[in-house]
Amino acid sequence: MKIQAFAAPTMVAWQLTRDCNLACLHCCTDSAPGRAMPNELSRERALSLCLEIVEAGVPYAMIVGGEPTLAPHFLDVCRSLSDGGVLLKIETNGQDFDVSLLKGMGVRSVQISLDGATQETYAKQRPGGTLAKALEACGRVRESGLPLEVTFAPTRLNIHEAEAVVALSAELGAFRFNTGKLMRLGTAAKLWDRLEPSAQQYAGLRALLERREEELSGRIELCYKPFSLDEEMAARRLEPSGTLLILPDGRVKTAAPLPSICADLSHQNLLEAWDAYRRAWRDIIDSPVVV
Repeated sequence: MKIQAFAAPTMVAWQLTRDCNLACLHCCTDSAPGRAMPNELSRERALSLCLEIVEAGVPYAMIVGGEPTLAPHFLDVCRSLSDGGVLLKIETNGQDFDVSLLKGMGVRSVQISLDGATQETYAKQRPGGTLAKALEACGRVRESGLPLEVTFAPTRLNIHEAEAVVALSAELGAFRFNTGKLMRLGTAAKLWDRLEPSAQQYAGLRALLERREEELSGRIELCYKPFSLDEEMAARRLEPSGTLLILPDGRVKTAAPLPSICADLSHQNLLEAWDAYRRAWRDIIDSPVVV
């Protein structure tokens, strides 16, 4: 198991907050307006954690939410990590995103969600959201010279527009299009009967991606493997990820689909959390129970 040889994570995926300016039906973190966790890390602890990440030599940090830009210390965290040599990936819905605030930082990519090619479809899945704002944000990211990623969460409401969103992503100059089977987590789990695409729709999506992957080769990477949580967890059982998933209150999850918490950064340091994460995965791998 390679992670046993790593002195520190290869990446941290840090949910700064569960607060959001949208209440998306498919949200896997159960985020929504005013839904910040009651004990989210303070600015002081967040910045001290940034120093621990830098000192440990972690090369990448993925800053997510909720909508991470709503966290009061969003820019402080990004600047602290960037100044320490950590490359950033920022995930945003693009509804109120000022990319100029990232000027001078080491940004590996900005990922913006496009869950529809028309306003009607986009708003069904992202109530209160405006597709034009997300598209404008994509344009500003590219104009600023930063790498753009697009993500698409397929549901029964929008899967018919998947091909149009792939084409739109390529036109926008995105270098990567991320998708996969809808995750039965958070808000999506509560609305599963309303959202889950049929087996036939999923088969059509896979076929579409395989076809467009060949047609768009060299223009944009279509990232959809592993396609499902089952596939992902089977692969992780063979080779666990080197990424620490940090929740807004500092707890560390063993993996997003699993309920288990392996550490708590509100009172532990990063390397203690990393040791706990590696122990947790060793126990999972040694267990006869299939994850």
